[in-house]
Amino acid sequence: MNFRSRLLNKERFLGTLLTMDCTEAAEILSRSGFDWLFLDLEHSALGPPEAQKLLQAAGDRVPVLIRVESGDEEGIRKALDSGADGIIIPHVNSAKAAEHIVSLAKYPPGGTRSIGPGRASHFGNEMAGYLSQANTETAVVVQIEHIDAVAEVEKIASVEGIDALFVGPYDLSGSLGRPGKVDDPEVTRAIDRTLAAAAANHLAAGIFAGSAAAASAYLEKGFSLVAVASDGILLGGAAASLLEQLKN
Repeated sequence: MNFRSRLLNKERFLGTLLTMDCTEAAEILSRSGFDWLFLDLEHSALGPPEAQKLLQAAGDRVPVLIRVESGDEEGIRKALDSGADGIIIPHVNSAKAAEHIVSLAKYPPGGTRSIGPGRASHFGNEMAGYLSQANTETAVVVQIEHIDAVAEVEKIASVEGIDALFVGPYDLSGSLGRPGKVDDPEVTRAIDRTLAAAAANHLAAGIFAGSAAAASAYLEKGFSLVAVASDGILLGGAAASLLEQLKN
């Protein structure tokens, strides 16, 4: 079963973020037991060339979704042409924006995606096969990370072609005037509303968790696509833990 089908079946996926231009880190994390990897082009120095190398390093061991910088045509096209299992689009605040994203992610007649010989089609050598399955196997995930998006979340969730709503709790807390306070009651109400909208429309619900405890709580709540920490956080945390043991 392909990743998109598993996602829509609400299979649990626990992953982490790739933010560094380090193919070794991508390979290590792809072998470490994570269910998926979140390759972040929005809050990192990574671009499309680095993203493709990280995808190659991760191989076929785990699904990889690319978060692009924005929902523009070039970013979506390059992310999907590079062979990602899907895309994550930040700051989607309306159903109209969600519809535009779906159009850019799907080949005609379902959308307007341009056809080119990227890594996804084995550099054009398997183009026919890729074109036959791309629209049904490519996951489209939109981020709900602003109170304006929460106000429209039921409409966003109803857009055909959206497969998951992914909460950005930190930006969401900032838009509510409570930056970083992701457990604030108003923030949690917004998170719960997004989760309910996903469930009502048979979509997967995802979220970023800053810790293992937060990830466990979100999984228990019903989120099935969870990203916890990042390559840099995991490296720094492991180093700090080791030194604490040695110095105390």
